[in-house]
Amino acid sequence: MKYSKKIGFAFLTLICCFSAAVCMAQLTAPFDILEINHTVKDYAVWRKAFDQDSTIQKANGMSLITVGKGLEKANDLSVVFMLADVAKAKAFVADPRLKDVMEKNGVISKPDISYFKIVRFNPEAKGTQWMTIVVPVKDFDAWLKVFDEEGTAKRTSEGMIDLAIGRGIDNPNLVYIVFDIKDLNKAKAAIESNEKKQTMMKSGVVGPPKIAVYNAAE
Repeated sequence: MKYSKKIGFAFLTLICCFSAAVCMAQLTAPFDILEINHTVKDYAVWRKAFDQDSTIQKANGMSLITVGKGLEKANDLSVVFMLADVAKAKAFVADPRLKDVMEKNGVISKPDISYFKIVRFNPEAKGTQWMTIVVPVKDFDAWLKVFDEEGTAKRTSEGMIDLAIGRGIDNPNLVYIVFDIKDLNKAKAAIESNEKKQTMMKSGVVGPPKIAVYNAAE
């Protein structure tokens, strides 16, 4: 299996009170999320319009968890919502209105939209930088067993604190991992190491991982 060399990062910020809607203390697994990744022309312009749309978001059962800004490209955004109703969220995303709103407010890339069920969440993991890994596996439970055998202490020594584990809602064998990054250089070296590749192969990974790192948006 070939590993993705792309750690040209982008990601998720689950901080103590990311927003008025969702506070860290309120997040208890399991819960469903929607993640939208896209690029904007101007963050300030986009954010103003995005916040003005919050009433409609909430009406569709979507509570903002966070907005993350790309580590290398600050206009690469990751927007994460907690969902009260996945079907309502999917209808919201499919509505042509959303496409029109995005275009009017400077979204310049095709949105990458994913739905996950968070099955583990660590509210004690707090930081300013996060890494996400999304990867397909043969069997989620078999993958999780190997992940647990590797252990949190090992990952902590590699500069990564376990923050969240999820699985795809539409594809239950799609793994979603979130780490609180304490040392990015260590984390990158670990992810790209032969040891980590062998561990992931042992766990039943069947495709290259998508890896992203984001900082908290202001």
